[in-house]
Amino acid sequence: MRILGINALFHDPAAALVVDGRTVAAAEEERFSRRKHGKRPLPFSAWETPDQAAAWCLATAGLRPENLDAVAYSFDPRLARPADQMGLDDPWDHLRLTYAREAPGFLKTALPGLDPQRVRFVPHHMAHAASAAFGAPDADSSSVLVLDGRGEATSHLAAQRVQGKLEPLYGQELPHSLGLVYEELTAHLGFLRSCDEFKVMALASYGTPRMLPELRHYVYPTGDGGFHAAHVPWSDLCVPRHPDEPWSQAHADLAASAQLVLEETLLDLARWLHGRTHDSVLTLAGGVALNCVANSRIAREGPFGRVWVQPAAGDAGTALGGALLLSAQGGEEPAPMPGADLGRGWSDTELEAWLRTAAVPFERPADIAATVAEALAENAIVAWFQGRSEYGPRALGHRSLMAHPGHSANLERLNDVKGREQFRPVAPMVLADRAGRIFDGQLPSPYMLFVHDVAKEWRERIPAVVHVDGTARIQTVDRDDEPLVARMLAEFERLTGLPVVVNTSLNTAGRPMVDDPRDALECFGSTPVDLLAIGPFAVRRDAFFAAGNRSAQRAGALSFPAGIEEALAPAAYDRLAQPVQAPVAGSGEGAVR
Repeated sequence: MRILGINALFHDPAAALVVDGRTVAAAEEERFSRRKHGKRPLPFSAWETPDQAAAWCLATAGLRPENLDAVAYSFDPRLARPADQMGLDDPWDHLRLTYAREAPGFLKTALPGLDPQRVRFVPHHMAHAASAAFGAPDADSSSVLVLDGRGEATSHLAAQRVQGKLEPLYGQELPHSLGLVYEELTAHLGFLRSCDEFKVMALASYGTPRMLPELRHYVYPTGDGGFHAAHVPWSDLCVPRHPDEPWSQAHADLAASAQLVLEETLLDLARWLHGRTHDSVLTLAGGVALNCVANSRIAREGPFGRVWVQPAAGDAGTALGGALLLSAQGGEEPAPMPGADLGRGWSDTELEAWLRTAAVPFERPADIAATVAEALAENAIVAWFQGRSEYGPRALGHRSLMAHPGHSANLERLNDVKGREQFRPVAPMVLADRAGRIFDGQLPSPYMLFVHDVAKEWRERIPAVVHVDGTARIQTVDRDDEPLVARMLAEFERLTGLPVVVNTSLNTAGRPMVDDPRDALECFGSTPVDLLAIGPFAVRRDAFFAAGNRSAQRAGALSFPAGIEEALAPAAYDRLAQPVQAPVAGSGEGAVR
């Protein structure tokens, strides 16, 4: 079966293609449209579908819309109720539901030739659950926990996978929602709701959870697999912060308190679920599953032997989950995710054509991995563009900014490059066979979805990647899975004695992660990055901006090589400008760093 998965209704619109139970491609619309999260989660934008991502997925497999056996749309309007009946203050939610019901028609327009009768509505949280349960390796029998802001009428799902079947066990009805509570806190602290929840988790490390007793009156498990999470009087706990104001200790203390009550509630849900299933493996999805601090506590203190988190745990992942669920229901055995590198990639020939068309001075060293390791050892900042782009919010060695971890100033330096707050941490990537002697926590950790305590003897050796609380959100690199990155790390260790490199996403604040070569060149040309490693080629800053160099004159007006634009973006549709107002209620990318 050839099944296209679509996530569109709230935010992070995305498409994924599953053929005969195997994941072929998956990408988020933001990487094509260059609009962060694809759109704001407003009822007025619910009609927008991931047209470019869907067209790219089909083109990658050589398919046309009429070749599809089914399209999974990760929201079922038949399960929804009016917002006021669910206790939500969202007077325009009915518009969102209207657009959901009309999704088959929108998709037919976006993908000419598609039979709208082949569009299947998949319950939102079942799509989340399938992305984790079927995407995880070695998890034929496993428990599944999904938490986000909201789906049709719930904010949570506990389920169990037994072979190819997914059985729901419990769902928490709205308005109680851990994701929405965290969204409210995000806005109260002056950040952008349904976008900046990861900042709240980072800020929590600077605080003391002195407000925890008060918060426990409003957020707590109910002991039956559900929880209470609604109507928190944030202003009674701490004055709100305006976006242009500095944060105070009270703001950090509130963030720390909310983070801790979230962890306590999640632990109770995990224990309840284990009591029902007695599984050894727990898989997680939903926006709250991007909270790596909470994930680590579940892994450390929870009853499961192994915890696996879907790398595109937010709403983008429901595109893949919906397709995998329909595949399983059709009698096919879903294969685990082959990795997170499911997006666009370019051949060496195509990359060279981009560089030549842009008139960029470049070289082709004998080994790009060794060239990058040498530059990093000399304290250069490197933009790393290799292979297929990542599906999900984490840079995992395909679209990364890298630096030397041994210089504490590199944290401030990278935050300045990216134009973001200085309390934000950066992450280490480390060879998997070296991780155990440096970091204490769940290993391996290939998707940066857990935090680890940094061994005391290493904290002074790699200060740039150690957060204020002595932890780091690591990515372990397996030599078989990521041979090029592993070779770079091994050479860096040979030169410096450190098997760790700073890794953060290749983008600047408020912009999606770099995806195509033009994005990479624009980012390189507009930030103080010393070296761009793009495929086997190296572009050096001093040559790029050399006096009289015509590439410096054209850096802001890069053009496509002939024919590449049409081949790589077969359906480039005009989109509406991104709304600037905050949503009333999103779908909950709650609590991420």
